[in-house]
Parts: sequence; C-alpha cells; structure tokens
Amino acid sequence: MAALSQSLPALNPSKTLSSNKTSFLPSTVKFRSKNHSNTTPLTLTVSSTHNSLDALASSSLRREDVLSNVRDSLSSCLSETYLDRTVPGLQSKTRGKVRDIYESGDYLVLVTTDRQSAFDRVLASIPFKGQVLNETSLWWFNQTQHITQNAVVSAPDKNVTIAKKCSVFPVEFVVRGFVTGSTDTSLWTVYNKGVRCYCGNILPEGLVKNQKLPANIITPTTKAVDHDVPIAPEEIVEQGLMTQSDYDEASSKALSLFEYGQRVALEHGLLLVDTKYEFGKGSDGTVLLIDEVHTPDSSRYWIADSYKERFQNGLEPENVDKEFLRLWFKDHCNPYEDEVLPDAPEDLVCELAWRYIFLFETITKSKFEMPEMQEPIHERISRNVSQALSCLQ
Repeated sequence: MAALSQSLPALNPSKTLSSNKTSFLPSTVKFRSKNHSNTTPLTLTVSSTHNSLDALASSSLRREDVLSNVRDSLSSCLSETYLDRTVPGLQSKTRGKVRDIYESGDYLVLVTTDRQSAFDRVLASIPFKGQVLNETSLWWFNQTQHITQNAVVSAPDKNVTIAKKCSVFPVEFVVRGFVTGSTDTSLWTVYNKGVRCYCGNILPEGLVKNQKLPANIITPTTKAVDHDVPIAPEEIVEQGLMTQSDYDEASSKALSLFEYGQRVALEHGLLLVDTKYEFGKGSDGTVLLIDEVHTPDSSRYWIADSYKERFQNGLEPENVDKEFLRLWFKDHCNPYEDEVLPDAPEDLVCELAWRYIFLFETITKSKFEMPEMQEPIHERISRNVSQALSCLQ
C-alpha cells in the first residue's frame, strides 16, 4: 500500500497514541458476533498484494482526472432540490441531512444530494458525492439480497432511488468492529471517558484507540430530531420503539450485513471499521433494509495493509472516509456549539470527493462515470423521476 500512503500523506493526522500492548489485526482475521454463538467465524485473508487498490492509488492520471472534474464542479453541487415543484404528483419534501425525500403514493423518492454532514449538521457540499453514495448503496443493496430484503424499487437517476414506502423503525443499528471515532457518541470518545457498559455492551479494560474489538458489537441509537441518542436494546423494547421480535430480526441482519461487508472490504484491501443500518417494515410485515448501505458517509473504512504497522507505532490509520474532515472541523471550531462554522478548505473538499470515488471504484471494481453537465442536474433528475413515476402508476 505504499502507493496509497504516498497519495494521502498530509490529510491523515500522525497523532501519537497509547502504545499499550494489544492484539493486532493479523493476515488472517476471525470475526464472530457475540450474539451469534452458532455462527461459524468468518476467516478472512488479506492477500499480500491488492492490485486493483494499488493501481488505482498510484494512477496519477486517474486521480488528476477525477480532481480536475471535481474542481470544475465546485460551483454546481446539488445542495438543494425542489422536485415537489417540478414533478407532478410529488408531495412536499422531507429534508434530511443528506437526502431529500418525497412521497408518491406507495413509494418514496429519495434524492441523495451533495451535502456533507457530520456532528449532526451540514458542513459543506462535495461534488459528485450524491451520485457516489446512491450508486454505492445500490451496489451493496444488490449484493446483500441473500441476507435481507430491501425496499429498493428502481434507480431512475444517478442521484435517485425509488423505494417502497414502509414503517421505519426509529432506531439506527450502529455496528462497530473497532474502538475509534471522534464524535460525542463514538465508541472511543465514551470509552476514553471511562464508560465500560455502552448500549448494553460490556467493554473490557485496557482497550486503546483504533484497537480491534474482540467481537463486533451493536450500539443502537434513537433517531432524534437534532442528534442521535445511544440506547440499550432492552430500552428500545421497553419504550415501545420496536418489539422484541423485530429487534432480534433487525439486529441479526445488521450483524450479518456487517460481517459480509467486512469480508468484501478486506478482499479489496480495506477494513470496514463501523457503519450504521436502518430498517423498516413493509405492508406485508417483512423487515426491510432501507436508506443506505456501507457508504463512506455511513461507514468508516481504513487501509488494511498499513493498519497493523501504524497501530503499533501509535499512528492514526489511513482512512478512506470523511473522518479527516471531521478532525479538521474539530481542530478549527466547536462543531457542536458554534453557530457559524468556518468554510471547509477547497483542497479538503476536493480530497474528500476523490476518496469517495476511490472507495466506490475499489469496492465495486467499476469506473465511476462522471455526469454529463450539459443539462442542469436538477432538470435531469426531474425528467428522470417524472418518467419513472409514470411507469409505476
């Protein structure tokens, strides 16, 4: 991974961490969910070379081509949509941190914008991010149908997914394989404060930042209006947020999805560190996977080959997600309390766009197609959504 290390030198902090002895991630890794005692552990082997990863990282032509397109598109990001004004039959939108959601009868139209969120607020707009997230999720939705059904009906546009309308569980299933993170609810933040029972999980003493957990764990959160609130499984049932049966099914699927995602990521030279899943219930009572899957927005990814050495030397792992942008804002402001945040530097915005595309191409083994810019993106989306909905009526 030397080529990749050289391609991301300045944006991965070389922060020295505790050098306590611990178990490291070897070339063969076994993952077992503590809630799945009958599940055979996944034995994952990191090959000594990852040709697709090395080739992509060291290809200056590809990187510069992507960055050139990104710079040219900085002023034309999809930051807002108003399809309720341009597409007949669509009802008023619900504006999420990243997605704009519109209702159309039995369906939802989910538009993934270029908004970049963290710390429960929008930080910036990243060129092509919406397309990357939408296409990454669609790839994973397709690849995980053997684990769970999902709500996807069609994808009429690069930034759009049409999904079945369902009753959404007000719980996010956050699955973690490592002790890390920089937000208030991240596992390392709470662990470093002395918490040893988190969301129903008993955590051992002596863990250090970025260490691999003995087993993957779920740390659920409620979907509050302003921010996510950690909650234990028994509280979810006691508060009537989910039935025990629905929670058991959704948590089992979440762990299976994460183990599968870890295996696929590792085969491509990456570590899937943590992620979050959302589920809903269809009209027939089926528990469905919704929202997004294993995107760089909802997940943390590290470079596998450099993890062990960097961990042993007390360095932060090389990441291929938005963590470096989180860290920049934490270093330059209080992102939770400051009313006005500084603008993200253009170089960081471009780097994040590159990393998202890099991750998509690495995982899917396909080339990210830059959108044609002759037609304004909102007009393109409106046209494609209108046509798709007319076929569903």
